Amino acid sequence: MSKIILLAGGTGLIGTRLQTLLRAKNHEVRILTRTPRKPGEFAWDPQQNQIDAKALEGVHAIINLAGAGIADGRWTPRRKQLLIDSRVDSARVLQQAIQESNEKPETYMAASAIGWYGNTGEEVLMENLPRGSEGFMPECCEEWEIASEKVGAIGMRTVILRIGVVLATEGGALPEIVKPLKLGIGAYFGNGRAWWSWIHIDDVCNMFLWALEHSKVEGIYNAVAPHPVRNLPLVKATANAMHQKAIYVPAPALALQLMLGEMSAVVLNSNLVSAGKALAAGFHYQYPELEMALGQLFEK
Repeated sequence: MSKIILLAGGTGLIGTRLQTLLRAKNHEVRILTRTPRKPGEFAWDPQQNQIDAKALEGVHAIINLAGAGIADGRWTPRRKQLLIDSRVDSARVLQQAIQESNEKPETYMAASAIGWYGNTGEEVLMENLPRGSEGFMPECCEEWEIASEKVGAIGMRTVILRIGVVLATEGGALPEIVKPLKLGIGAYFGNGRAWWSWIHIDDVCNMFLWALEHSKVEGIYNAVAPHPVRNLPLVKATANAMHQKAIYVPAPALALQLMLGEMSAVVLNSNLVSAGKALAAGFHYQYPELEMALGQLFEK
C-alpha cells in the first residue's frame, strides 16, 4: 500500500537514495528543506523553530535523517554543539508540529550512529549495551536518541537505526579511501586492525523501507552488514574491486590525532557491531559480504 512519507534530511547521502527507493515503491515523498523550490518540498528551519504545518497533512510516516555532517569539519566546541543541536532541534520541531496537528503519523523513524558505542576494541556490540563512556560521539548519539524517543512518546511506533560506515561512491568514507588508491597508495588508519562495521547504501535505505512496511519492527536496530571487517582488509578489498595495484601505508594514529584532533575517533575507533537483531527480525541484506557490496558499487 502506498503511503505519504515526510523526509527530513532528504538531500544528504542516505536521503537522496532513499527518496528514489521510496518512490520506486509508489510512496509519495515530501521533503522538508530550508529552501523549497519544487512541488512536494516544504519549508522548515529547525534552528528558528519553524515548519510548514501543511507538510504533515495526511502523513503516514516521518523519517528524520537531519543533522550536520559528522566529519564535515574539525570538532571545535562550536562545531560539536552544532552537531548535537542540529539533531535535537530537528526532532523537537517535528515533535511540536505533530502535537499541534490534528493528525498523527503512524510511524516515526530516525537515524543514529554506531558512534553510540565509543571505542570498544574486540567487544561484540548489541543494541542493549549502554552508550560508550568516553569521547564526543557517544554523547552526541545519546542526545540524538533521547530527542527521537521524545517524538515517539507522543504515541507513535518508533524505529531508530544506529547506522555504521555507509559505503557509497557518492559520498561518505569510500571516496576518501579511493583517492589515495588512485595514486597506488592504500592508506589505512593506525595499525589497520580496528573493526569497521560497514553497510551498503542500498541496505541502509532498504532497512528504513523494511521498518516502514513491517509494523512489528520497533525500537533500536544496528544498521550494519552481518560481516564487519578490519580497516586494512577493507582498504585492500576496495583496491581489488577497483582493479588497482597499491602499496599499503599506515596513517599513524598520532599523526591523525594531531591533524584531526578529537575527530580522529571517527576513523580510529574499533566497533565490532552485531547485525543479529535485524537478521532475527527478518531483514534481508542485498549485500551481506564486503566483496559483493564493493563489486556492485564499482561496477556502476
